[in-house]
Amino acid sequence: MRSQEHAVYVISVAAELAGMHPQTLRIYERRGLVQPARTQGGNRRYSDVDIARLHRISELAAEGMNLEGIRRVMALELEVERLGAENDKLRTVAANAIAEAARRAPRRDLVPLNQDVTVFGVQRKT
Repeated sequence: MRSQEHAVYVISVAAELAGMHPQTLRIYERRGLVQPARTQGGNRRYSDVDIARLHRISELAAEGMNLEGIRRVMALELEVERLGAENDKLRTVAANAIAEAARRAPRRDLVPLNQDVTVFGVQRKT
């Protein structure tokens, strides 16, 4: 089974799968919206990931976005995805640290401290 990133489609097939004209794919490549792989002979090869990206470009264009706006939105979407993965990783690290601290015996040299949280500017109802 091949991966989603494996570039197999020639430009005519990729254009058909994306519902676009091959020239549109060339324009998108020049504008940096998609970067197909190249064969040793220089021919473009598109992957399933590229096709999905072309569908996303079509959606954003249908909403009235110009190519620069599409490029920026897609860059931000990638950043959000990257940050989400980083956040998941940090949550795992924090959960492991909390679990490790809970497994250890309580330290006798530490004294528990009870504190209340006060929000300034808001009166508490009693």
